[in-house]
Amino acid sequence: MNWNEATDSIVEGPPLRTEPASRHNPVMTSEVHIEAAGRAIRISSPERVMFPEQGWTKLDVAQHFALVAPGALRGVSNRPTMMKRWTKGVANEPFYVKRAPKNARSTVAVVFPSARPGRMFLPRDEGDVVWLAQMNCLDLHPWNARADDLDHPDEMRIDLDPTAGFGFDHARDVAHTVKEVLDELGLISWPKTSGNRGIHIYIRVLPEWDFFELRRAGLALDREVERRHELATTAWWKEERRGVFLDYNQNARDKSVASAYSIRHTGWVSTPFRWDELDDIDPATYTLGSFADRWADVGDLTEGIDAAAGRLDRLMEMVAEDEDRGLGDAPWPPHYPKMPGEPPRVQPSRQRRPTEDY
Repeated sequence: MNWNEATDSIVEGPPLRTEPASRHNPVMTSEVHIEAAGRAIRISSPERVMFPEQGWTKLDVAQHFALVAPGALRGVSNRPTMMKRWTKGVANEPFYVKRAPKNARSTVAVVFPSARPGRMFLPRDEGDVVWLAQMNCLDLHPWNARADDLDHPDEMRIDLDPTAGFGFDHARDVAHTVKEVLDELGLISWPKTSGNRGIHIYIRVLPEWDFFELRRAGLALDREVERRHELATTAWWKEERRGVFLDYNQNARDKSVASAYSIRHTGWVSTPFRWDELDDIDPATYTLGSFADRWADVGDLTEGIDAAAGRLDRLMEMVAEDEDRGLGDAPWPPHYPKMPGEPPRVQPSRQRRPTEDY
């Protein structure tokens, strides 16, 4: 399926304006400019409180992204990026912007799962990362494909999400099993805290497989972890989940998770770590207020990820092996087209007809 026939239409927009605030918004009380990528990025209302409990401001957020810009850019560079905007701080709900605003420097044409076209923001340099802070973004949400080939993702994501009654320690335990399976497959993996209760594990892959294949490969991997660890589950329906959910659908087109060095609503930073830190890492340690110390101690632990792309051949064999076991596709999110071989999109407790009748 060709989801996007306009991937080469990247548009460079006008530069960000850095004129005095009085020319554009006479009621604005203050603004600052942060140097990044050779230009001054305007941060309006820098004193706006984004985290009421801690008192952290919009300027604190912008300075965080300026500090970690090399690593944060590595996670979003040349990738369509959704903007999750916390315009009133974390005490209020964010709103999600998939289509790029008019003042975005760079955009790319995409086709969403609904088959509707649109243009998404496309970060290209460190200044774009800081600009996202100006747009009140705390967590960065890139696609796992790049603008030069939106039909073939180059990143597999394993999202370990503890269910009710379980927490980070359980995700840590399951992550050991994920690492074991990935090592057997010869795939280099890059773990980080989610910034909440979970763990994200990224694997760069060669862009030779489409989203459908990548998602099925991720599902095969998750099912193998599920077979080896009693707390791991791939059950899509919440009423059937218990333990740590491995969210295979995070590898579908247009899905995103908070990338490295994102700030979460908890105030915790989504923190890359080394595998030998897994047993001791505490996500609550690395907050917006303290993360500069972590950066000074270890630097950017995502460095080298782009040079470590692996292949999915063995995982695709595991997909066929699952098929032989009678394990076909698993449910997709509700806003995606119905897929061949997909089980019924009906909550198991509400299913009244045999599966084959759906």
